[in-house]
Amino acid sequence: MKRLVLFAAVLPFVFSCGSGEKVDKSVLDEVNQSMEVKKVDEVDILNKAMEWGDEISLVAQQELMAKLTQAIEEKGASGAVEFCNIEALPTLQKVSDSLGVRIRRVSNDYRNPSDRPNEDEAMLLEAYEYNQENGIENKPNVQEVQNGEVLLYTKAIKIPGGLCLNCHGEPEKDISAETLQKLDELYPEDKAKGHKVGDLRGMWSIAIPKKEVVKKL
Repeated sequence: MKRLVLFAAVLPFVFSCGSGEKVDKSVLDEVNQSMEVKKVDEVDILNKAMEWGDEISLVAQQELMAKLTQAIEEKGASGAVEFCNIEALPTLQKVSDSLGVRIRRVSNDYRNPSDRPNEDEAMLLEAYEYNQENGIENKPNVQEVQNGEVLLYTKAIKIPGGLCLNCHGEPEKDISAETLQKLDELYPEDKAKGHKVGDLRGMWSIAIPKKEVVKKL
């Protein structure tokens, strides 16, 4: 099995102090023990990335939903559209910056063009779409990208309930005329309508530097 080895070297001789005194050997032994070689299996790294990705996606989802729910309560569905247009990306960026990762929601049925999948994301999103169409359970996934320096965590996003249909359902049936007008105004390239509860909406894409995962082991 491939192993990633992290180490800190300790010079194999006794250091001298400025006074010419030799450092006690027991002190050096203690330093050596504290800096012993740490071997980390690749599977440990992937498992930790999966665990961390689950946590990050949950935090990001909760952050968005709290603000979105508040916007709906204060301004209705059309207010939620304005929130998503102005606040959704900055909210995810704030969480990303605080954790040292890059968080995106991507979809082929995008509303905002910035949510188009990139090359790495497109292949994984297609797999989620295939599973959805064929009744196969979609599970979170971790893949190495950028020559193994980054671990890409992905997780399917589904339409969880009727509340979401106020902006993503059928026009004039689920989406009111006022909300539809706001969508057309803010998102002229909108492809995110016509969904029903349980549909695949897209996926979470969380790029995690491998070195940051290793630090957590």
